[in-house]
Amino acid sequence: MNSTPDPSTAYRLLADNVQRVIQGKPEVVRLAVVALFAEGHLLIEDVPGLGKTSLARSLARSIGGKWNRIQFTPDLMPGDITGVMVYHQGSSSFEFHPGGIFANVVLADEINRGTPKTQSALLEVMAERKVTVDSIQHEVPRPFLVVATQNPIELDGTYRLPEAQLDRFMMRVNVGYPDHDAEVRVIMGDSAGVDPDQLQPVLDLAALEQIIATVQKLHVDPQIASYAVRVAAATRTHPAIRYGASPRGSVALIRAARAAAAIDGRRFVTPDDVKAVAHAVIEHRLILTPEAELNRQSTADVLAEVLASTSVPIAAGA
Repeated sequence: MNSTPDPSTAYRLLADNVQRVIQGKPEVVRLAVVALFAEGHLLIEDVPGLGKTSLARSLARSIGGKWNRIQFTPDLMPGDITGVMVYHQGSSSFEFHPGGIFANVVLADEINRGTPKTQSALLEVMAERKVTVDSIQHEVPRPFLVVATQNPIELDGTYRLPEAQLDRFMMRVNVGYPDHDAEVRVIMGDSAGVDPDQLQPVLDLAALEQIIATVQKLHVDPQIASYAVRVAAATRTHPAIRYGASPRGSVALIRAARAAAAIDGRRFVTPDDVKAVAHAVIEHRLILTPEAELNRQSTADVLAEVLASTSVPIAAGA
C-alpha cells in the first residue's frame, strides 16, 4: 500500500473485505467503519450466534497494526488488561509488562462477563489512551480502538456495564438477524471455510492514521454543531428520559458525523450525517424513567421523537 486512499475508497476496501465474512449487514459494517475512522470505541450488542465477535475480528484483521483479543471472564484481573510491574532479580528492579490493552485494536469479547473491578480497568485507557500502573503512565499505540461485544439477554454470570463505561463507547450497534438469502450465504461461506482469520489487511496503519487525521479536520458549520448540541440537550429534558446524553455524547455525534461524511466523499458535514449516526451514538447513553419502562417505551422511540421535533438547520455546509 504505497499511497493513502481517500476515506471513501478506504471504506469500500474495508467494507468489501469485512463483508466476505459478515453477510447481509452493510449498515452495521458501515457504522463499524465510521467508528474506526473517528477513532471511537465500538460496542456490538446482540443475542448469541449473530456474528458479533466475527465482525470485531474481521474489522481488526482488515487493518494493519497490532490487535489483541481479551476474553472477559469473572476471573479476569485488571492487571491482565493494563499490565503489571514485575520484579527482576538480575537487575534488582521492577519492569513493566504490558497487558492485552496495548494494541491498535482490542477485542473485548463478552465484556459484561468481567467483574466491575476488571471493567473499570478500561475507563482510563478508553478516555485518555493511556494506563496508569503503580503511578506511572504508559501510552497505548495509536490509533487505538476498543471493539467490545456483549449479550444483552444472558444475565447469569454477567455484570451490567455502568453508565460511565457505556459513555466511553462512541457507538453501539446491534447486528440483528440476517435475511434468508444472507443466511444462505453465511452457510455457504462457512462450508467454504471463510473465516475472519483468513482475511488480509487492506489498509495499513499509516494510511489509517492519515484518514483519521483527515476526518478530524472535516468542516463542520457552526449551525450543524448547534444542531448536534440541541439534539443531545433535548434528550436531557424529554419526560421519558431520566438521564440524557452528556456533552461527551455531543462531541461523539459530531466526530461520527464527520466520519460518515468522509465515507460519502464529502468535505463537510450535513444534518443528514448527524441523523445517520444519531441512534448508534446516542441511544446507549439514555436512561429511561421507571414510568417509561413500564409503558414499554424504548430509547430508540424517544430518540426518534427528539430527531423529529428538533429543527434542522439549512446550511451551505462547505
